[in-house]
Amino acid sequence: MALPAHSPDDSAELTRRERRKREVRDRIVDAAVALFEKQGPQATKVDEICERADVAQKTFFNHFATKQHLVSEIATTFLESLFATLDELRQSAGSASERLTQFFSGLAERSEEAGPMHRELVLEVIRVAHLEHHEPAQMRFVQDAFRAFLEDCRDELRPDHPIETLTETVVGTFYVLMLNWVSIDDYPLHERSTAAGRLLAESLTTENPNR
Repeated sequence: MALPAHSPDDSAELTRRERRKREVRDRIVDAAVALFEKQGPQATKVDEICERADVAQKTFFNHFATKQHLVSEIATTFLESLFATLDELRQSAGSASERLTQFFSGLAERSEEAGPMHRELVLEVIRVAHLEHHEPAQMRFVQDAFRAFLEDCRDELRPDHPIETLTETVVGTFYVLMLNWVSIDDYPLHERSTAAGRLLAESLTTENPNR
């Protein structure tokens, strides 16, 4: 049976619809971020987001099944921005020890610059990845990012442990730092993350002269 022919106008109309759909979705996300920055994700209601984005609630739920799905998407974007620095370090000069220390020493600055809203978003990343196993994308993203970095400098890492063990050690350190930051008032993130970076560099690489 022959398939119905589609004219170029059909493709153009589909493109326009997809573009409008993307624009509405972006408007919802932008409205949510603005409200989250002002009053936090938990205190923000869906109808407030809809009012600010100038969309109906039905339109909101056409794009996001729940508010939690929206929060998760924004949290993932924040996580990706944190790890953009790690990707840059992969392309930079310097030893594995120096780059690993640099990432963790800068972690506090990047996180604190993001503001109070992003503390809740980091907690959301951890909650979804580790407590609600139906959506492990964030955890996989972190694992893949650190593993790619470590694989790039495998010759400088300890040969007596597999790359999986080294990756899990770094991932665990990252999550502990982030969880403490969002859970403990006045947690000294800069001090602890800098110290953690030095410890990881000394423990995982072959540069430690005392080994």
